[in-house]
Amino acid sequence: MRQALEVLGCILGLTVVGVTVMSSISSVVLPRAAPTRLPRTVFAAVRGLLGVRIRNSAVYSERDRVMALLGPVTLICTLATWLLILFASYALVYFCVTGRSWAKSIELSGSSVFTLGTTSDGRLGPGLLTYSEAGLGLLIVALFITYFPSIYGAFTRREAGVAMLQVRAGSPPRAVEMLIRYHRIEGRRYQLTDLWRQWEAWFADIEESHTTFKILPYFRSPRPERSWINAAGVMLDGAAFWIACVSDHPIDPDAQLCLRAGYLALGHIADAFNVRYDAEPPPDGAITISRQEWDQAMDEMADAGVPLIEDRDRAWRDWRGWRVNYDTVLLRLARMVEAPPAPWISDRSPVEPRGRVALGSGAAGGGGRSVSPFWSRNGRGRTTSG
Repeated sequence: MRQALEVLGCILGLTVVGVTVMSSISSVVLPRAAPTRLPRTVFAAVRGLLGVRIRNSAVYSERDRVMALLGPVTLICTLATWLLILFASYALVYFCVTGRSWAKSIELSGSSVFTLGTTSDGRLGPGLLTYSEAGLGLLIVALFITYFPSIYGAFTRREAGVAMLQVRAGSPPRAVEMLIRYHRIEGRRYQLTDLWRQWEAWFADIEESHTTFKILPYFRSPRPERSWINAAGVMLDGAAFWIACVSDHPIDPDAQLCLRAGYLALGHIADAFNVRYDAEPPPDGAITISRQEWDQAMDEMADAGVPLIEDRDRAWRDWRGWRVNYDTVLLRLARMVEAPPAPWISDRSPVEPRGRVALGSGAAGGGGRSVSPFWSRNGRGRTTSG
């Protein structure tokens, strides 16, 4: 009976070792969104602890400062969890194979996983196991060492675009402000082709990086008023205004390509995090921007001298037809990453998706549930069908 239990314990320990190694490879090496339960559990635990810390804080800057730790702390805790599971699993295997006490098995496993070499068994079988543990421990640490430069390189590229947008669109950023500033600087017949091309490339980059490095969406900008999701929303709204509302410029395919690249990128990121949204909304579907809000934005641009289409009803239908493609997914991602307050993005609740709903493969953080922004004490917003 004892021998059978030892065999089962050995099999269990080696199985857990295999699962842990595959979890680290799927999270760090695999260049696609893959569901990994262990990092998701670590993320949920860290987020819960930080949530307790900011629960009674009403000042946004303090809450943002705490939540800025979410991404980095989750990474370190994930690495520590992998090594701890590897250490405990091999300790179980040593206990079953060597016949040593629990204390000696734990000592042997610790010596191996951290490559200290302070303890050895002297026999061939246990010796090979210690070599394998040391190799796997080094492998996991090496994977993380190579992982950090990649994730911070993607973070730097993302934040360069976000920082430049503050110059163009103000703080908090607004699409209307961006178009007015360009009009004042370049005159009546200005062109934004280079801007749309730059941001089309930015959207392609964040789609790749934010689905490969699933903790990256939770890395907050260096300044608390900035956010990558707010920047994405401003550029999408700006492109929609340019296409549907601004006159005196030729048809600009780059603006349409930028807008399409943007809402496809947000949709793919949402799929990776199991965020619910309508994948094929009707052109007249519900959006969270009211006609009154839109008219106020149009009046502001008209007062600044921006040339606008005279038929506002048509312009509203066209603009709304673009916004409906990204309205829900934009607001849900803003809630997921708990973005700072920004008009038309993180200041309202998303429309509940109807019809065919896209569901992602599942990952840390999304879960398909609507999470109130941490700066909003009641999470209330505004929803309208226009």
